[in-house]
This record gives sequence, structure tokens and C-alpha cells, in this order.
Amino acid sequence: MRIVVLGSGVVGVTSAWYLAQAGHSVVVLDRQPEPALETSYGNAGQISPGYSAPWAAPGVPLKAMKWLVQDLAPLRISPRLDATMLTWLGRMLSNCTHDAYARNKARMLRVAEYSRDCLVELRQEIGIEYDNRAQGLIQLFRSEKQQAASANDIKILQSCGVDYQPLERDELFQYEPALRHVADKLVGGLRLPGDETGDCFLFTQALAERCKSLGVEFRFNTNIESLELEKGRVIGANTDQGLVKGDACLVALGSYSPALLAPLGIKLPIYPVKGFSLTIPITDPDRAPESTVMDETYKVAVSRLGDRIRVGGTAELTGFDLSTPQSRRANVEHVVNDLFGGSGDPSQSELWTGLRPMTPDGTPILGETRYPGLFLNTGHGTLGWTMSLGSARYVSDLISQRTPVISAEGLSVSRYTRAQQNVRLARA
Repeated sequence: MRIVVLGSGVVGVTSAWYLAQAGHSVVVLDRQPEPALETSYGNAGQISPGYSAPWAAPGVPLKAMKWLVQDLAPLRISPRLDATMLTWLGRMLSNCTHDAYARNKARMLRVAEYSRDCLVELRQEIGIEYDNRAQGLIQLFRSEKQQAASANDIKILQSCGVDYQPLERDELFQYEPALRHVADKLVGGLRLPGDETGDCFLFTQALAERCKSLGVEFRFNTNIESLELEKGRVIGANTDQGLVKGDACLVALGSYSPALLAPLGIKLPIYPVKGFSLTIPITDPDRAPESTVMDETYKVAVSRLGDRIRVGGTAELTGFDLSTPQSRRANVEHVVNDLFGGSGDPSQSELWTGLRPMTPDGTPILGETRYPGLFLNTGHGTLGWTMSLGSARYVSDLISQRTPVISAEGLSVSRYTRAQQNVRLARA
């Protein structure tokens, strides 16, 4: 079959790879001049299946209220009236129950663990390099309250068979020696040894070149305008350079997916959550992180990518605003200076922002739709890099009419339709 993939971020390129591997003719469309120039460009660098969890969790509404008034807050919400944002927030808050959290985290772990296995297999198969390290991730606790709260996540990790390692403060230094310099600020951590670190941009660019060797065609500088229907079936995408036909279309446009699908009556509950990162050249390797640490207090990740440190985090609900005010630099810069001070030169850093396509339940939207020939691979939130290969292989198997390795339960867009039906029945 001829498959049209919309989007050349890490999700789109990995999808193209697996589709081409399955024997399909693939064309990838993107408005940018090359792959991975939007959300895949400067993310935190963590490949963290063990840390995969929905934002919607018990206690989050109260935390969010506190974050809105604290200095260096992980969350900022635009004061403007945005009906789409308010609706999305309402749906997210409805998922802040213990049952919903456990269900959604288990779904995310299913995709993320599979994705990590796919990445290991791909790396062994083609020897791709992307400043990768497989030394685990440490969720860092600055208070005993944070450490105690991790017990709930540990239960879910256990139920899903995910390897983990609780760490007391002195045990942290075995894996991250530089943290000895700030021992008095820490109480312990949770290590996820199966997690990895790597540069998503380098990976996506390298894999795109491998895709070309399999015959994948990339059409850059191409604006996607709408999907083309014929007798109820999607047969291609209309662009500013004409109609690009295919036997199937795969939408991998992240935060821009809802606008493309809305005219077809498909309402994706995806909202763009703006995040920031700093990329800092290392000046003292002994004071730099060995892999990735996630500061639980500030919700900021610090990763080592070759001779650079990538610091990523914070969340802004501001629509599609891509401005990079210097005031937001303080959030991510504070964490790297506080934990790994002297490791790099912040004056030489690159500040970047991207829009993370978040669903209200944290799980991406994968697979078929009610339209023949139309498939989705979108809504990965902050975990696009983590879930990319597993999502791509799963959707490729569906398109190829193969039985996927992982369960399809709760992954398609139909879960939202069912949820709405259940609400209507309850009200009746």
C-alpha cells in the first residue's frame, strides 16, 4: 500500500520506518525544511518508560493551585479566556482519581515499555547513534513527603512488572556522583534502571536518512491543508502543492492534529502544553549528571547528552504561543545550577520552547478511526520521545493488518466517545 504520513517529528519518522519495513510505499509530508524541527528538536532527552505517568493524578488540583502562586512554578496558565483550554482542563481534572490514575498509568507504561524494547532492538539492528546512554533515570526527592508519596507509583510499577530501585540519600551518589555537592538538599530517590537518555533530534534526523534508503519519500516545505474524502474513505491530503494520494493516511502532527481532523467531525481532546529547555555546553564533566535526574519539586529533568547538558521542564497553558521570554529561563536554569552548579556555562546556552500535545488522561491516541484509510499517532504529551517507536510499530501493525504485540485496550480515539456515552447514561 501507499501510505501518506503527516508530520516528520520523531513520531512521524519512526512510523515511516516501520511502515517501510513492512513493505509499504511511504511519503512523509511536513511544513518544515527538514525532520524534527518542532517538538522533537529540544526536548529533555529522557527515554523514560518507568517515569511514564499522567499529569492527572490524585492531589494534582491542590498542587496546581499552589504552583500558580509560587516562585519558579512548574505550571503557568494564561489568564485569557480559552474555551478549548477550559474544556481540556475539566476533562483532565475528572481523571484525578485513584482509579483513573492507575488505569491511565498502566496504559502509558504498556506503550512506553514496548517502545523502549523497540528502541533497543532498532539500535542493535542498525547501530544508530544519538548521544545515547542507558544508565537509568533517578526521580529525585527533596522532602520525605515526596519520598513517601512514591509508594503509590511503586505499586503500579510492580503490577506492570517495571524494574525499580528505591534509593536513600547516600545511595544516590553511586549513580550520580556530582550530587554529593548538594547532599544536604536531598533525602533520596527512585531509580528506574531501564530508562535511557538520548538526543531526539539527532535520532530522528539519522533515522530519516535510513528511511530514505528504504525508499521513503520526504516532501518538506509542504503545508498540509485538509484531508481528502471519497465515498467516506480518506484517500489523501490536500496541500499547498496539490493533493497527495494514498491508500491510507497517518496523522502524526502532535498539537496540530485536532485542527486537521475537526472538519471530519473527529474531536481530539489534545491541548498544546508549552515547555522549555536549555542546552548547556559542559565545562566540568565531574560536576555534570551521568544520565538523567528528574527533580520532583520543580518537575524539571536534567540529562547528559554527549558534551552537553539538556535541562527541560515547566508547563504553560498558553495556546499556540511559541515565544521564549527570558523570564521562563529561570525555572530550568535554577535546577541545573542548584543540583549541578559549575558543570556548564549557562551564558552559552540555547533556550528553546516546544508544544507538547497532551491528552487529558495522558495516554496517546493511536490507531484506527471511524473513517477507512485514516489512522492516528498523536497526543503523546511530554513522552513523545519515550513512546515513539512503540507507538509507531503498533500503528504500523494495524495498518498492515497484523496483530500488534501489545493490547489495543484504551489506546484509540474511541475511548473518549465511550466516556462521553457513559456520562450521558449516568445523567439519564
